[in-house]
Amino acid sequence: MQRSLTAVVASLVAVALVLVGFGAARERRAARAAASTSANRAPAVTPAAPAAPAPAIAKAVKAQPDDSPKDASEDAADDDPTRVIRFARDPSPAPPFLLSDLDGEPISTAAYHGKVVLINFWATWCPPCNEEIPEMIALANKYKDTLQIIGVSMDDDPPEDVRRFTRAKNMNYPVVMGGDKLSDEYGGIPALPTTFVIDTNGRVVQKHMGLYPPEVYDNEIRALLGLHVDKPVETFEDTGQIFLKNVARATALPGVDFKGLTPDQKKLALKRMNSELCTCGCKLTIAQCRTNDTTCSTSQALAEKIIRAILASAKSPPATSAQNE
Repeated sequence: MQRSLTAVVASLVAVALVLVGFGAARERRAARAAASTSANRAPAVTPAAPAAPAPAIAKAVKAQPDDSPKDASEDAADDDPTRVIRFARDPSPAPPFLLSDLDGEPISTAAYHGKVVLINFWATWCPPCNEEIPEMIALANKYKDTLQIIGVSMDDDPPEDVRRFTRAKNMNYPVVMGGDKLSDEYGGIPALPTTFVIDTNGRVVQKHMGLYPPEVYDNEIRALLGLHVDKPVETFEDTGQIFLKNVARATALPGVDFKGLTPDQKKLALKRMNSELCTCGCKLTIAQCRTNDTTCSTSQALAEKIIRAILASAKSPPATSAQNE
């Protein structure tokens, strides 16, 4: 009798643990889906779904039209990608990779030299990503000989589940399973969807975070292929808009007011913001976090603290030498 009772109790405990595990998984998926449903299509800057549970939803950082980066809140209309096509002036080579797609076929970025390539980081649970899929399918059909789209799934689900999803959506471009290593090689993917635009020479000329109008990609593809476009084409220096490592080039940061600082003081402030880590848990420098997530209150406060400290030190009287006493 005692052994039977013990067996029953053990069975109940096991069932409870399984139910708790399922409940936690559902909560994680619900949280990510709820965050991503706030994404609305906008002509220039569109919120994106967080690539992993995060304290804030990252937004696209707009490319600047000149050599002097401006605050991200300025001249939004001038940065509207539906009006102007912008590419990086001295683009960096795309980080190469060789992976197998969901059907086991090898996918190598080197194999697509001569074509425009869109590397699209996405997930099955991401509503903006799902809305974007038909647009990517249409682009793949329209430019089937000159464009290659590569989907990078950031799902936690098994590859077979993602494969069934892609078949149900009739996705006509290869999909590989992503991960931390590939994400890190592309500078980190804090939000979904995120798409890197690569020119025919294998260089990353633009990055889009969030859901963009399909004509933005269409115009960029045409311009990179040398086809006629009815939009002006401008270039910008990558100061973190594409790769966060290039934030060190920036002379301004989103939401940071450098007014009141001398040129030397501003240079010192930027140096500190590019060397000191943000404490929000992002593992980025303060400057990188400001660029990557303009809603982060932690990096905002840390940047303001650095500026206050520099201003205060400039106002402090010099120490009196003991020799003058």
